[in-house]
Amino acid sequence: MFTRKPLTVPEAASALPGRDTPLLGAERHTIYPRDIQAPCPEGFEEVWLGLGCFWGAERKFWQTQGVWLTAVGYAGGSTPNPTYREVCSGQTGHTEAVRVVYDPKVIDLDGILKVFWETHNPTQGMRQGNDVGTQYRSAIYTLEPTHLDRAQASRDAYQSALMRAGHEAKITTEIAPAAAFYYAEADHQQYLDKNPNGYCGLGGTGVACPIGLGAARSA
Repeated sequence: MFTRKPLTVPEAASALPGRDTPLLGAERHTIYPRDIQAPCPEGFEEVWLGLGCFWGAERKFWQTQGVWLTAVGYAGGSTPNPTYREVCSGQTGHTEAVRVVYDPKVIDLDGILKVFWETHNPTQGMRQGNDVGTQYRSAIYTLEPTHLDRAQASRDAYQSALMRAGHEAKITTEIAPAAAFYYAEADHQQYLDKNPNGYCGLGGTGVACPIGLGAARSA
């Protein structure tokens, strides 16, 4: 199941059927004193980000000042409530994603995206380093209409920065309005807090993103 995985996202008609029952029940976050599935508070914002294996990606964001909540799950695919094993088969269309809820008075979307771009290599298509498969593709899923334009602008800014640094590869990040986020199983939530010596495959390009200094525009 984990060899010769497809490197294209399957059409909905050919994706695995999935299930009606969510995989994650009521769980407390191990870093923040709140439920993992807590709704975004009024005045706060959220975005779903795919940047490779979600274990290390989630840790990067829970360590970011201004982030109020993180969770890992599956986004951008067709199969409802997929399991980790199903996602890794490449037959659901999902990428491993992190739900990031943040206080825009402390860090705005540009600041979140700066962390996103600098933490992984967004030019690798269906992989991140040695991790190969559709579930490792780079992705930004936005929940606010204006955030879509800002995400695209940040991509263009980072593409220019890469080219100035001598990187000719094109950014392959999928940028789209958010559809469905399926929470991953409990053992994947805050995995590197529960397993401090666990695997983390994050690796950036070494090129700084020229946007998002971390302070909100209204501050």
